[in-house]
Amino acid sequence: MTQRHAISASGAPAALGPYSHAIGYGDLVFCSGQLGLDPASGELLDGVEAQAERALTNLLSVLDAAGLSPADVVKTTIFLADMADFPKVNAVYGRFFPEPFPARSTVQVAALPKGGLVEIEAIAAGGR
Repeated sequence: MTQRHAISASGAPAALGPYSHAIGYGDLVFCSGQLGLDPASGELLDGVEAQAERALTNLLSVLDAAGLSPADVVKTTIFLADMADFPKVNAVYGRFFPEPFPARSTVQVAALPKGGLVEIEAIAAGGR
């Protein structure tokens, strides 16, 4: 029987609630959404592009803690406070993932924790 296990990343901000950075289950890793929070200060960076870059950097830290890379990501979801920011976030996102790009959904939400502008979660395959 496959066991689920928590994955914690020292390079990502501490969880803002009762959840794990990621959960591994078999060869899949389900990464919680990452905001554009600086891991050291716990504060949001200024602007949607800086937050997107930091959120993705935080996500890469979680993947690394699972022994994975961006090439192992099969699906992402991007949550935006304002869909008008889509082109800016899309440009940042494209620098983080190799082709073939992961499947992706992007949605506008009413609000994000701490007043964030973007949050990004991922599912990856090949976990240990």
